[in-house]
Amino acid sequence: MIAKRKNKAEHSGPPSISYATLRYTDEEILGLFRPSVRKWWVDTFGPQRQVNKGYFTPPQRLAIPLIHEGKNVLICSPTGSGKTLSAFTAIINELFLLGNSEEGLENSVYCIYISPLKSLANDIHKNLEEPLTTISKYYGEEVLIRHAIRHGDTASDERSSMLRKTPHILNTTPETLAILLNSPKFSEKLRTVRWVIVDEIHSMADTKRGVFLSLCLERLEEVVKAPFVRIGCSATVEPLDKIAQFLGGNVDGVDREVAIVDTRFVRDYELKLLCPVPDLINTPPQEVNRRLYEMIHELVQEHNNTLIFTNTRSGAERILYHLRKAYPEFYNEENSGCHHGSLGKEGRLGIEDMLKSGKAKVVTTSTSLELGIDMPYLDMVIQVGSPKSVSALLQRIGRAGHRLGQTVKGRVIALDRDELIECAVMLKKAQEGFIDAVHIPENCLDVLAQHVYGMAINEPIDLEKAKKIVRRSYCYRSLSDEDFMSAIRYLAGGLPGMEEKGIYGKIWYDEETHKIGRRGKLARMIYYTNIGVIPDEFKCDVITRGDHVWVGSLDEQYLEKLQKGDVFVLGGKFYEFLYRRGSKVYVDPSTSRPTVPSWYSERLPLSFDLALHVLDFKEQMAKRTGDRSTYKWLLESYPIDENSAASIYQLFDEQVRYAGTESISTRKRLVIEEHLDREHYRRYYYFHSLYGRPFNDGLSRIMAYIVSREKTSNVALSVSDHGFFLSVPLSKKLDVASYLKSLNEGLAKELLRYSLEESQLLKRMFRINATRSLMILRNYKGHQKSARRQQVSADMLLSYAHRLEGFAVLEEAYREIIEDKLEIGHIQEVVRGIKRGEIEIKLISVESPSPLAFGIATLSASDVVLAEDKASLLKEFHKRVMEKIGKGK
Repeated sequence: MIAKRKNKAEHSGPPSISYATLRYTDEEILGLFRPSVRKWWVDTFGPQRQVNKGYFTPPQRLAIPLIHEGKNVLICSPTGSGKTLSAFTAIINELFLLGNSEEGLENSVYCIYISPLKSLANDIHKNLEEPLTTISKYYGEEVLIRHAIRHGDTASDERSSMLRKTPHILNTTPETLAILLNSPKFSEKLRTVRWVIVDEIHSMADTKRGVFLSLCLERLEEVVKAPFVRIGCSATVEPLDKIAQFLGGNVDGVDREVAIVDTRFVRDYELKLLCPVPDLINTPPQEVNRRLYEMIHELVQEHNNTLIFTNTRSGAERILYHLRKAYPEFYNEENSGCHHGSLGKEGRLGIEDMLKSGKAKVVTTSTSLELGIDMPYLDMVIQVGSPKSVSALLQRIGRAGHRLGQTVKGRVIALDRDELIECAVMLKKAQEGFIDAVHIPENCLDVLAQHVYGMAINEPIDLEKAKKIVRRSYCYRSLSDEDFMSAIRYLAGGLPGMEEKGIYGKIWYDEETHKIGRRGKLARMIYYTNIGVIPDEFKCDVITRGDHVWVGSLDEQYLEKLQKGDVFVLGGKFYEFLYRRGSKVYVDPSTSRPTVPSWYSERLPLSFDLALHVLDFKEQMAKRTGDRSTYKWLLESYPIDENSAASIYQLFDEQVRYAGTESISTRKRLVIEEHLDREHYRRYYYFHSLYGRPFNDGLSRIMAYIVSREKTSNVALSVSDHGFFLSVPLSKKLDVASYLKSLNEGLAKELLRYSLEESQLLKRMFRINATRSLMILRNYKGHQKSARRQQVSADMLLSYAHRLEGFAVLEEAYREIIEDKLEIGHIQEVVRGIKRGEIEIKLISVESPSPLAFGIATLSASDVVLAEDKASLLKEFHKRVMEKIGKGK
């Protein structure tokens, strides 16, 4: 059972936030309903009274009365606990009241439901059909309340019919809502909106899509007759205060009041960490794989329907393939399948139907089934590899046992010693009710440009009024006048050289009246066909520099990590990255080890919050090593099997015997190992900075920039969640401890920005933000510009953008990378700790990487193609460690 983390009385959130504590009786809540609504509810949920301890689940018992009272509400509850119905029920009741009153329902929208996924929107649409139809029958009339879906796939004739016969409940997406706000005819239909439901709010809040939505809601406030009720639904999210403020926004700097329904821990969880073998180092990879699939097969056969999550799409495909190959009599196309975003729509829908109907014995997936469709027959979730955060773990595992009263059963299988530690801590923290904090992007100038353009298109608007609307959003509450005006100057085309570069103003700005308005007859069409924040993606052709031979293609997200000199694997061969021109990547064949694993762009990163708890665990293990009761303590204190406990114990025992207890990083100690590789004439520095991949990506760039500037030497680096390595020629000795100690918060951010100037990451993010800012148009006069062509245009404009001081589009690219992608806030937190002496830098010399550095040292071989190579390298490192330990006896 997951217990609550914090007593509400101990909570000290902002005054605008309150926690729902009044628990109404069944009679009191049913008394709020119209007789027909009450009859439907009692008939439908009466059979579940024993499980729910009444007619209502915990989130329904708390939320329905609040929504009835017209309060803004954030409902946080597990999958299958009825939170979405708790949002809709009070609204349906109110709509039936209105429909049967003298006032009646107008031919307009009263409730907007916003979801991040079209599949989720379709499910909600189907789920609304039954209550609306049944309740209407109790009235003895046709359906009084209309509901409809409107998103990018809605046919034009359906869109037109919504003007004539407007749905009272509109099911839509953030992007379509923005278009409707700029639709002269349909925006009138939004004046009656009284409720807005934002489903799966956690999946949008930490992305620019959430920023985009927050501005949509504030613009909607300008359209409606009276302020509407905001209802957010989420399963696993933290901190609740911040999400509630994000949902509520503010009026004149004062946060709107939001009540929080916190029933996140009302379900029973049965979680366990499994490992196929007790010794992951010395067991041959073939034997590990054989035991892995035996373990998966046994779990699948013990349950009715199983969903298997992996960390990559290729991993999902691979597991399904091997299950069918090893057990052809059990798994076929009729009862098993794979689901991920790269598959066609029909294929995905077929798998979803199998899950809904219970026909799927097993389905593998990466992330595409975390949200969305109901899977009522699912009774087991297996996660292969670490999901990297407690919130992701609970979201995925929570898909099993899709109703209250059922135990949520989940198993995590780890195949790596570092991930065993990570997952053991993760499952333990999940049992204790810990959830990782989300990071909400702030002051995004590209999203701001889109919405200011939208406001200007509707009518000339006073600049101060536009700024006031924007600042009502939580994401822009601290927006400076300077940043706001930089976006206005860009949109107005008022910067030198813009027209010569083909960048035309989108709005006019009158400096005397301080008003803005639309420019050009095509303004509205440009807005309709180019808004949104989800970037177009493309693959880059990889070509050898010497003979111009095409050798394959790379995902551009993978490309953003590459620096000149990096080596990667493609088609089983090694290539050194030289440079990119548009959508073409030029390389030389190489014999060096890869420095960037092939999974780099796919896997979710370890959360910073969870990483800190892993460091605490390492400190505990450092203190307990040598105590024979530690193995037993692990089994009793953590939800892990004997193989996991054996591997974890062995790892720390070998680490301490090889390099001592001070070779283990903790919250108060950051360990760096120096290793001289005389065979390859390289000097390696292994940073045991267990803070997650985004943090390590940022810090490694800062360190590499310092080294290249100080030593005028090419630096090779590779990054993981558990640390990173820097490699320089053997003749170059680095004072890495001093480099870290010399940093302060401001310098760290400044150096990180300098390190990005020529990076592929900046080039890609500049293209994405130039498109979001409407500087590069994806669609113009019916012509579509592909992501490849967008990148070519962006590359041509980047040097121009660098010459302009404070250019909004470029500044936003830097902001997004530094703040959102590379976690400068967390880097500065650690830098502060080092500066104050709270974090010790411990530099140790080793003859060979220590056991806790194996994962970092073998990064160059951590590729599917090099599985055997990685295993042999691990064995070699382990052999050297054991020889040293043996000599020390």
